[in-house]
Amino acid sequence: MTSAWVYQSNRFFTDEEALLIQNRLTDFAAGWKVHGEPLSAQAEVKFNLFVVLSVDEHIAAASGCSIDSSVRFLKVLEEEFNIQLFDRMNVAFKTAGELQVASRSEFEGLVKGGAIHDDTVVYDNTITSLAALAEKWEVPFVESWHKRVFG
Repeated sequence: MTSAWVYQSNRFFTDEEALLIQNRLTDFAAGWKVHGEPLSAQAEVKFNLFVVLSVDEHIAAASGCSIDSSVRFLKVLEEEFNIQLFDRMNVAFKTAGELQVASRSEFEGLVKGGAIHDDTVVYDNTITSLAALAEKWEVPFVESWHKRVFG
């Protein structure tokens, strides 16, 4: 299994920021270790909004210390780029094919106002594997945890 962690920014990165962040992520993933041994890791920016880290658990699993090092690294990115990657109160969704971000209260208002429909694509950043990223990250609102919370 390949574990994955999705971090959503509170704002979209500029193209220049996305490139700089991607370069930093690539360097981090190449040097990411568990108990001194390299992890088979990848990291990427998606849609100028998300940071996705992944580790091939068949080779070596990320441990508490290695996960802590990734959090420290992401905190440095937050400070450097004036972004927030650990605020789980932001919701990403697509309307008219366009990716958008709303605070939890804004999203709740959009749901109540009828702007979010059952077929609106939402992003489930709670996924924990690369397979889930491919299959369950972008889902219709009706099939998501968002529907249970906001619907």
